[in-house]
Amino acid sequence: MLIQVVHSHPLADSYNHALFHTIVETLERRHEVIATDLDREGFSPAMTEAERRSYYQSPYAEDAVARLIGHLRRADGIIFCFPHWWFSMPAMLKGYFDRVWAPGTAFAHDLSGGRIRPLLTNIRLFGVVTSYGSPWWLTRIVMQDPGRKVLFRALKPMCGPRVSSFYLAHYDMDRSTPASRAAFVERVRARIAEV
Repeated sequence: MLIQVVHSHPLADSYNHALFHTIVETLERRHEVIATDLDREGFSPAMTEAERRSYYQSPYAEDAVARLIGHLRRADGIIFCFPHWWFSMPAMLKGYFDRVWAPGTAFAHDLSGGRIRPLLTNIRLFGVVTSYGSPWWLTRIVMQDPGRKVLFRALKPMCGPRVSSFYLAHYDMDRSTPASRAAFVERVRARIAEV
């Protein structure tokens, strides 16, 4: 399989960056990997005027993101690795979805009927490895996990009905310990080794 791993965190020495490396290194034992580190690649999350003006018209002005669109169209699987801040993904990753998962790439949009048809049917694996500063009960029960909903109710369906998925989260990072972080790295390594 060709699997793209998309990472977003501004600090190269962060825990999330270590998770990204764990995912890539584990996958490389059995798969071809496209390691995409949005921050290190200098990705610009802001949609351009040309992109927005062409969003629902053909062709989408994709020149600035053509390489990332090409990766997405070729990949058999995609795994996202990032922290949740304020119960949502970082702006860098949100901009990636805004600019790359556009009409004609991720979906076909019937403006008259309001229907969306998935176009990323090549994606057979949709995975998420993430962290939250808050404990699980605040994230899942009180806030009802808005970031997870966006990923699994809006984005994953663009991959079609037969995509397999997983979601691994380290909660309560604000009070994490070296032992809890090490245990989560091993949990990630074990799950990725099953891919």
